[in-house]
Amino acid sequence: MSPLHTFTALDFETAQGKRHSICQIGMVLVENHRIVDRFSVLVKPPDNFYSYHNTLVHGISAETTRNSPNFAQVWPHIRGYIADQNLVAHNSAFDVSCLQQTLAYYRLTVPEFRAHCTYKIYGQKLDRLCADHGIKLQHHDALSDATACARLFILHQQKIQSLHQV
Repeated sequence: MSPLHTFTALDFETAQGKRHSICQIGMVLVENHRIVDRFSVLVKPPDNFYSYHNTLVHGISAETTRNSPNFAQVWPHIRGYIADQNLVAHNSAFDVSCLQQTLAYYRLTVPEFRAHCTYKIYGQKLDRLCADHGIKLQHHDALSDATACARLFILHQQKIQSLHQV
């Protein structure tokens, strides 16, 4: 596997058990192993409905997103970070599913992208990995989770690159 020099790390927080209920998006653009852009936005989920459990996890509530845009309104601003890109997430199966189900909910086309998973690479929870690697984390804040994921993937890519140089 050759190293990826450009990718978007992303994380979604959801308002409830339905994966189309994205309430926060965190995205980090990486070029040549350097973070060059970050993006975070609160999103009003369908009907602005939250489960108590999810709010306990991330602290976001209906009051928090009452005046936020919905996903369809945010999509034009983030599509370029996703379409035809390498996407990296911790437990990418969850985040990719959230993206696909939310796009379907709003009847938006799912673009092509290549998904990579730091959980599959490292086999540990994000908070544990961050503690082990000295990466600052405010767990379940989408931008913090995406930034941590980006840093972990950069470490992985640098390891691959060093192996190719041997």
